[in-house]
Amino acid sequence: MLEEIRIRGLGVIDDAQLELGPGLTVVTGETGAGKTMVLTGLNLLMGGRADGGAVRTGTRRALVEGRVTIDAGGTVAERAAEAGAELEPAGSTGKGRNKKERVELLLSRTVMAEGRSRAHVGGHSAPVSLLGELADGLVAVHGQSDQQRLLRTSRQLAALDRYAGASVAEPLADYAIRYARLRAVEAELDEVTTKARERAQEADLLRLGLGEVESVDPQPGEDDALRAEEGRLAHADALRTAAVTAHQGLSGDEAVPDAPDVLSLLAQARQALDPERDHDPELAGLADRLAEAAYLVGDVAADLASYGAGVDTDPERLAGVQSRRAALTALTRKYGETLDEVLAWAEAGSRRLLELDGDDDRVSALGQERESLTAELGDLAATITKARTESAARFADDVSVELTALAMPHARIVVEVRPRDGFGPTGVDDVEILFTGHNGAQPRPLDKGASGGELSRLMLAIEVVFAGADPVPTFVFDEVDAGVGGKAAVEVGRRLAMLAQHAQVLVVTHLPQVAAFADQHLKVVKSDDGRVTSSGVETLDDTGRVSELSRMLAGLEGSASARAHAEELLETAASSKRGR
Repeated sequence: MLEEIRIRGLGVIDDAQLELGPGLTVVTGETGAGKTMVLTGLNLLMGGRADGGAVRTGTRRALVEGRVTIDAGGTVAERAAEAGAELEPAGSTGKGRNKKERVELLLSRTVMAEGRSRAHVGGHSAPVSLLGELADGLVAVHGQSDQQRLLRTSRQLAALDRYAGASVAEPLADYAIRYARLRAVEAELDEVTTKARERAQEADLLRLGLGEVESVDPQPGEDDALRAEEGRLAHADALRTAAVTAHQGLSGDEAVPDAPDVLSLLAQARQALDPERDHDPELAGLADRLAEAAYLVGDVAADLASYGAGVDTDPERLAGVQSRRAALTALTRKYGETLDEVLAWAEAGSRRLLELDGDDDRVSALGQERESLTAELGDLAATITKARTESAARFADDVSVELTALAMPHARIVVEVRPRDGFGPTGVDDVEILFTGHNGAQPRPLDKGASGGELSRLMLAIEVVFAGADPVPTFVFDEVDAGVGGKAAVEVGRRLAMLAQHAQVLVVTHLPQVAAFADQHLKVVKSDDGRVTSSGVETLDDTGRVSELSRMLAGLEGSASARAHAEELLETAASSKRGR
């Protein structure tokens, strides 16, 4: 819901602030340009085309700001959040299961005198197109020059479905589930049948690769073990020589009896310390450490002797290891950087090959499922079409009654529910609302069959009948009362008030009979300092409303008869609303 609109530097408006509330708000005033700028500002805020010529003379730019409250879980809040908008908590509405959290969203549009414009959503810069996206779920504008939401056939179908209620909603929900599954089944069938050659080629390549892996039969971690074994076998002589040399250095060489060795030197050192160790604990500790070193060196010497004796030169085994490593390397070049990745590829490839080899059975199963789904969808679509056709007839009758009350007694609408080829996401129907303004005329689409004034009243009649079924929270009407007066004007006001029971309604009007039904009355006020003419907007109290209605009735605010008539209009409107 629109809470506030502020307009600065736009046309004749220097700085105007519109505080809006729920129900019916009317905008009146002596200056038509001021009222036009209110709608122009709203249009800019909703992503409409910017015109630098609309910037107030002597001003570099025009600024329109708006504050709206929306459902925290709604599509508008979701889309704004995706764009980075900041959403402020704004309380909640409803109770129990119907309770909905609300958030506040700030919108702004700046238009420079040279024609450039910028948009901000929730305090962050955004493309102007985003304002248009959000507007689709915020405001429905009905006026002679505005794009009408309900002129789009897709909107007409959705609105008719909401009008029909459970008779369409329940089978349509089942239909949507089966339609989604049918699309998935058909896509899978298409892949299997139209890509049979590619799938056969894929299967052959998998068999070739899996056969190669199977023939080598790699084992987890085998490549690391073979790499270490190859290193030992390739350097066996050097390893044995190193071990023997180290062993001789530690324990001596039998071929050279007098050569010094570590164990002998350690024994000599122990012999020097042992006789004196009892005289000093510190020296005793050093002697113990020396004994430990001798034991350790002895163990190492024994291990070196064992290692040297165990190192064999085996050229045949070396060749076998190298051959095996070459076979494993060939696999890693094709199927993975490591042996583990090769094994993982083989496992996945085996599963994929089973899937490809089962194509015939899969095609048969999918074909049977498609036939079953098609039959179920056909039954559900027939039920939906029947419910839509019945609802369309009721809706056309209801709108025709409203048109008669709005001084269009010979106008009528026809809601066509036409079949289309194949199943779609919403069934097998196309819906279009057609209009004829007088007897004998051929019904035509809404945007072609009605004049500007007729279209506004027609949209009012449609919105009244759809009231509560259309999720848009705010409706704006411009020139909805064009070409009517007297009793018909009162009926226009009464129906605007009826629509305002279900949504926020903003109306720009020049008829006092319409303005009398307002829950909130805004007046565009013109001022002239002799150099510049400007307009502002003020909210009227009860006394102000009587004066404004008097001016609209007689052109004179001080006319006693006009004031009496204005008071009568207000009482008539109030009685009408109380009687609902």
